Amino acid sequence: MTWAALIIPPDLGTPVTLVLFGASFVASFIATTFGIGGGALLLAVMAALMPPAVLIPVHGIVQLGSNASRAAAMILHFVNWRDLGAFTAGSVVGVAIGGMIVINISPAWVQLGVAVFIVWSIFVRPPAWLRHWPVLTGGFSSFLTMFFGASGLFVASYTKSLALDRHKHVATHASLMTVQHLLKTLAFGFLGFSFGPWLGFTIAMIAAGLAGTLAGRLALNRLTDARFKTALDVLLLLIAARLFWAGLQAL
Repeated sequence: MTWAALIIPPDLGTPVTLVLFGASFVASFIATTFGIGGGALLLAVMAALMPPAVLIPVHGIVQLGSNASRAAAMILHFVNWRDLGAFTAGSVVGVAIGGMIVINISPAWVQLGVAVFIVWSIFVRPPAWLRHWPVLTGGFSSFLTMFFGASGLFVASYTKSLALDRHKHVATHASLMTVQHLLKTLAFGFLGFSFGPWLGFTIAMIAAGLAGTLAGRLALNRLTDARFKTALDVLLLLIAARLFWAGLQAL
């Protein structure tokens, strides 16, 4: 068996696989430089090129590896450990409920809701529960991620409310998302999804994401905290506009 056969799933051809590797690099570069946006971008590209049945589980394990490598590359002492434990506890509950309940949440309404929430979080002072109750943020966002896939935008609003400097923001957000994607991957495995045929592909996607993380870290080091926060707000607004438009089109 050749190396190509190991990393190119039977459902995908070589050109599509190479495009996805490039998307993983770009997504991790954006997520490391600005702290958000990479997961949603990668989900959009994967949704256009991959079978729907494997989209959310495979995206979850790729994001698990990408966020874990990003947290490690940003050095773990930047992580806001105080809130990570509470977020993890809430995530366990959210993933468990999402895995047990058979419910069809319309992606359109989720997109509209997240878009409005992002805009509100930028222009309005975050409420006390968002800043002081990471367990609620973890529970709600982890429930959503079982159906929607990319809850990083919601979690980013929580991370932003902590008013961290740019390195702590990126490291903390990556750690929160690592926990969430780990729990989601375990849940899909428990529900019977077979990751085996996609293992080589996901490892290659994570490797491409790691390269993007290292390149993004160089860009992040050149930014000031003020420029980082401005760029983050602009990027969040653009993503919110895209989500809102996609939600309207889907209705």
